[in-house]
Amino acid sequence: MSEVHSEPKTLTEAGVYFQDADNCIAYLAARRWPNSVPACPRCGSKNVGFIASRRVWQCKARHPLAQFSIKVGTIFEDSPLGLDKWLPAMWMIASNRNGISSWELHRALGVTQKTAWFMLHRIRLAMQDELTGGSLSGEVEVDETYIGGKARNMHQDRKRRYQKEGRNTDGKAVVLGMLERGKTVRATVVPDRTTAVMQPIIGANVEPGTHIYSDEHGNHWRMDEYTHSMVNHLVAYVDGNVHTNGMENFWSLLKRTIGGTYVSVEPFHLFRYVDEQAFRFNNRLPVGDAERFSYRVGKAVGRRLTYAELTGKVDQKQAEVF
Repeated sequence: MSEVHSEPKTLTEAGVYFQDADNCIAYLAARRWPNSVPACPRCGSKNVGFIASRRVWQCKARHPLAQFSIKVGTIFEDSPLGLDKWLPAMWMIASNRNGISSWELHRALGVTQKTAWFMLHRIRLAMQDELTGGSLSGEVEVDETYIGGKARNMHQDRKRRYQKEGRNTDGKAVVLGMLERGKTVRATVVPDRTTAVMQPIIGANVEPGTHIYSDEHGNHWRMDEYTHSMVNHLVAYVDGNVHTNGMENFWSLLKRTIGGTYVSVEPFHLFRYVDEQAFRFNNRLPVGDAERFSYRVGKAVGRRLTYAELTGKVDQKQAEVF
């Protein structure tokens, strides 16, 4: 590979840096193989050689598909687009606090809107966090919210059909969130807010003995393993240290992104947008754009999303958040 220059720190630098195919390969290779020893994605052998003229590696072991590019085994696999478009797209999402729409990406990269939409969903897959850092502990806020159309925007007939006493929740998706104060948020789409659904998720993500803060609806799923404090939002939003303002802040950011940037989100894809916002929240300042981008590129390895899976044309085992 040709000589590479210092890695970019700004969007302007990234636009220039990633126009060089060798720079793209070197950047991704450094995050895919931190020990600088390439390995065959099919057999795991490290006895491989780089073919500079074609920018691919050749595995010395005898097996089918012995040659592989840097894109094999990543979210970029089988994409006709080069890394000179993929990596700037990832940088734009990493540096944009409110997300970026497929129409905006299509104009910026010179690809079709359909291609940009597919790219964004692949990139969101790389933003999905696994449960690797242990359970939440200390002081944890637990809350749920509803994502869907606003009643004031509905046709009168539909509004009457969906209107119910209290919260207007019919026809909306339920998202459960847990926030360790000052640290990490985890959120997932759930089918409903019943005890049978919420208790196992909370139990799997929050250490026993943790002090949980919730609103009055926490009575539906509270468990003896935790110290539980609740604030009644019909009376007050804060009672000393008892509040869910951290989760309310996250919900505000999520809804602002969905309503302001993406405008309309299909319920089938909602979990991807929740993953995106959770990643952005957990890697907020003081993490810089370059560091956030680097971390995201490293998470692109070992994941793949086909268009058939994305559009529901084949059965897809959706990646579990928890």
